[in-house]
Amino acid sequence: MAKESGKTNVMRILDQAKIPYEAHFYEHGKDAVDGVTVAEQLGQPVERVFKTLVTRAAPREFYVFVIPVAKELNLKAAARAVGVKAVEMIHVAEINQVTGYIRGGCSPIGMKKAYRTVVDESCLNQPTMIFSGGKIGTQVEVAPKDLLEYIGADTAAIAE
Repeated sequence: MAKESGKTNVMRILDQAKIPYEAHFYEHGKDAVDGVTVAEQLGQPVERVFKTLVTRAAPREFYVFVIPVAKELNLKAAARAVGVKAVEMIHVAEINQVTGYIRGGCSPIGMKKAYRTVVDESCLNQPTMIFSGGKIGTQVEVAPKDLLEYIGADTAAIAE
């Protein structure tokens, strides 16, 4: 396991909100590691590890979806979940300007703006869920209820 390299903004936000969490760290190179590999490195089931995806429905209309790392986002189900005709993934080059995060370190907590967020309903079957702690090599584990309440997220069947 990688050594802790200090608290991330996500951890500070969770501390400030008094939301219990467990920090996890994993080894990585300069680039992001895919989520299934992260789950393996953490010794966690892939159903419990989630990735954060950012989509666009209109030029400046963004939506965030959080799904298990081994699944893909069903774009039609995602659009239905937020009540729009269609959504598309944003380009990797846009992630930082839209969220303040980089690819592989995008968290549903602490984005530049609070975007409407939908979490795959499978999270409700897990005692905890693990997602990016805001930088590559860092993950946080929280109770799904705590995440949903804190960010005001909905749940829906959006992953396939």
